[in-house]
Amino acid sequence: MEDTNNMELSEDIREEGEEFAEDKAEDKGPKANWYVVHTYSGYENKVKANIEKTIENRHLEDEILEVRVPMQDVTEVKNGVRKTSAKKMFPGYVLINMIMNDVTWYVVRNTRGVTGFVGPGSKPVPLSDGEMKPLGIKTENVFINFTEGDTVNVIAGVWKDTVGVVQRMDMGKQTATIMVELFGRETPVEISFDEINKANY
Repeated sequence: MEDTNNMELSEDIREEGEEFAEDKAEDKGPKANWYVVHTYSGYENKVKANIEKTIENRHLEDEILEVRVPMQDVTEVKNGVRKTSAKKMFPGYVLINMIMNDVTWYVVRNTRGVTGFVGPGSKPVPLSDGEMKPLGIKTENVFINFTEGDTVNVIAGVWKDTVGVVQRMDMGKQTATIMVELFGRETPVEISFDEINKANY
C-alpha cells in the first residue's frame, strides 16, 4: 500500500515538473523596462556617455538598450529676439531602458556621477506606461533596418515616396530625423520608424 502511494506521489511530482518546464518554455525571458537614475547636477550627459561606453566594452547591448536624457524645446525672448533652445526636462536624472539583473544594476549604479536608482530605499522601480507617455516613450518597438547616415524611403504618411538621409534617431519616441528637399532647400523632418524603410541601391 505504501509503495502504491509513493508511486502516485512520484507521478504527481513528475507531472508538476513537466507543467513547470512547459511554463518556462513559454516564458520569453526577462523584459526590459525604463528606470530612472539620479545623477549629480550637470553630469547627465557624462553619465549617458559613460554607460554607453561600458555597454560597448562589455557587450551589454541586449541588456541595456537605451540611455536617454529627456530634452524639450524652450522658447525665450531676449531683447525682442525669440530664441528656441533645447533644455533638459529633468535636470539631475537619466532614463535607462534595461533588463534589470545583478550585472546591469552594478554597471549603472557604479557609473561615475550616478547617485542611485529612483525608488523606495534606492530600489529600482520601473516606470509605468502612464509615466512614460508624457516623455514620448512608446511601449511597443518597431523593427528597423536602418541607422544614422543611411538613405531611406518614406513609405507612408505626408512625406510618402520621399527619399532622405537619416540624421538622427530617437529610440524612445521611435522617430528618425531625415533631410528632405523642401522649396529647393534641405530641411530636417521627424518621421515615425514605421513610415520609413532603408533604400536599396
